Amino acid sequence: MKKYGKIVISLLILVAFDQWTKYLAVFYLKGTDGIALIPNIFHLHYLENRGVAFGMFQNQIWFFLPLTMLILSFMLIFYSKIPDKKRYIPLKCCAILVTSGAVGNMIDRFLHQYVVDFLYFKLINFPIFNVADCYVVVGVFLFILLLLFYYKEDELEKDLPFFSSKRKEKGE
Repeated sequence: MKKYGKIVISLLILVAFDQWTKYLAVFYLKGTDGIALIPNIFHLHYLENRGVAFGMFQNQIWFFLPLTMLILSFMLIFYSKIPDKKRYIPLKCCAILVTSGAVGNMIDRFLHQYVVDFLYFKLINFPIFNVADCYVVVGVFLFILLLLFYYKEDELEKDLPFFSSKRKEKGE
């Protein structure tokens, strides 16, 4: 249990922060024209997103919940396979970020049938997003950077064989 105590606490803190920010968005932004933190650049604007990234697949909750459960299962299995070595802490952090983001948005979909979005980069008219989305994007981006620049292929093959690009033949 001690092995998973840190991940559980981390997940709870990150998901609680995400849910708190969404609560604040509902309380302070819903029914308003939003708040310009940096006029014409960055605004807080309430939106009920009934789809996924960029509003795709609107009102398809029957698809999102099982997909999220599949992602969560994958992330938990992935996390459990990462060695308990200091070198792999960044990889574990990426898994925690992605999992927290998935859980944060899943809670919204389950409770409300939509996700509360409120962060808006007006300068580039980027789709409105939330803290859970940030967790996922940052986690995946760091994961890619780590795989490309931090971890060596031979150490991944040794410590995380499921990353191996080489398929071992029978008898080796």
